[in-house]
Amino acid sequence: MSRNRKSGTVTIIPNLSIIDIAEEGKGVGKADELVVFVDKAVPGDVVDVRVVKKKKNFAEAVIEAIHVKSELRTEAFCQHFGTCGGCKWQHMDYSAQLTFKQKNVEAALQRLAKIDISSMEPILGSAENKYYRNKLEYTFSNKRWLNKADMPVIADAEVPADENGVLEEVAAPEKAEMEMNALGFHVPLRFDKILDIEHCYLQAEPSNTLRNKVRSYALENGISFYDLRNHEGALRNLIIRTSSTGEVMVVVVFAYVEQAQVDGMMEYLKVNFPEVTSLLYIINQKKNDTIFDQEVITYAGRDHIFEEMNGLKFKIGAKSFYQTNSLQAFELYKITKEFAGFGGDELVYDLYTGAGTIANFVAGSVKQVIGVEYVPTAIEDAKFNSNLNGINNTTFYAGDMKDILTTDFIAIHGKPDVVITDPPRAGMHADVVARLLEMEAEKIVYVSCNAATQARDLALLKDKYEVVRIKPVDMFPHTQHVENVVLLKFTGLTTVEVAEAN
Repeated sequence: MSRNRKSGTVTIIPNLSIIDIAEEGKGVGKADELVVFVDKAVPGDVVDVRVVKKKKNFAEAVIEAIHVKSELRTEAFCQHFGTCGGCKWQHMDYSAQLTFKQKNVEAALQRLAKIDISSMEPILGSAENKYYRNKLEYTFSNKRWLNKADMPVIADAEVPADENGVLEEVAAPEKAEMEMNALGFHVPLRFDKILDIEHCYLQAEPSNTLRNKVRSYALENGISFYDLRNHEGALRNLIIRTSSTGEVMVVVVFAYVEQAQVDGMMEYLKVNFPEVTSLLYIINQKKNDTIFDQEVITYAGRDHIFEEMNGLKFKIGAKSFYQTNSLQAFELYKITKEFAGFGGDELVYDLYTGAGTIANFVAGSVKQVIGVEYVPTAIEDAKFNSNLNGINNTTFYAGDMKDILTTDFIAIHGKPDVVITDPPRAGMHADVVARLLEMEAEKIVYVSCNAATQARDLALLKDKYEVVRIKPVDMFPHTQHVENVVLLKFTGLTTVEVAEAN
């Protein structure tokens, strides 16, 4: 290690070998007994790093120089890579991404749940790893994130920079000479700074054209961009949803705006983008961006678009939940259905059913599906989707899972043969896990987007269930995120009895 000449504190670790990658996507190296997490490092790299944060047992660092490039390293394809918070693994070969995602799931299940992973199957990669998302949400801001690359005006100025060399603040005279408004994504750890996006590889056209034209129209017509600190300004968010059917939804979220500005923007979009089948807007003057409690106003077209999957149609509104990778969602649901191994006469509980996508997907293979979901509007979508597809063996309930899934509820509707559960990243509430143990369904198919919280829940379910199949599914290429499907079968034995039997 080398030391800072002025302070004497350790700042540089030379020739650090990157040996692994952490669940949050950073490369991992070891300097003596110190574990070092290195941003944008790839296993196989040998690098000099600068420590930006140090704790007792670990440090966080950034790359100063690369001496040996890993064979797994590739050239990032996006101009915004490294500043934008998305697609953090663009610099790593896709097959390597899949390998490390599988390893991270294995590690979580072994470390946190002490699960035998011999039943784990190879991860299913995504056929498309660019332009795979069907939904993106952009943010307007009057405080664009600035760095040296896009500021020739102050390239030679003495401006304070953060640990990544990014300019934190720019003096007013220099700011006056550049455009400070932005439409794009939040910079990691900076809620008030937005990276202005020129081209995003996550969503296919007309997404990029729509975003750039909306930005241009707003600037040309003097419509103010939102101030995330002071809660001022007219334009707040832009949501674009697309579907495999070719339909497009655009939602413009305004804050403090004149109606003439709303009408001007919406009419511009209507005239210049006739392919938009659902043109909506929202006036949100709250201090947070959530729209679930806001009125959605239809300016042109329908208030929804349609998605199709396996011959089924799904209504998608501005507030609807639908898996953001449509093609891979189909693969995920096929695996879920296969794991369940339906015979045709099962009663299925679909927990965290959302808009009833899984419930309706499996309904044709079972006797009855009962879906439960916290968000009332999602349940309305689920009911609509069943009616739309002529499905009459589904029933849906809205409310907190732990409050609905009571002994009386089970007594009325029947003990399920199969439970499908697809909770949010936080996993299942402990009361829900306890109720699953009481229900003693023959099978549980647990779909998760967070292997750590899934492992926590699986450890609790081990009292009466054994894991018999595991399969990760990559829904989000170039990120560290991964879905995982686990099949559990009821053993009828407690953990102590299982241990004694073995």
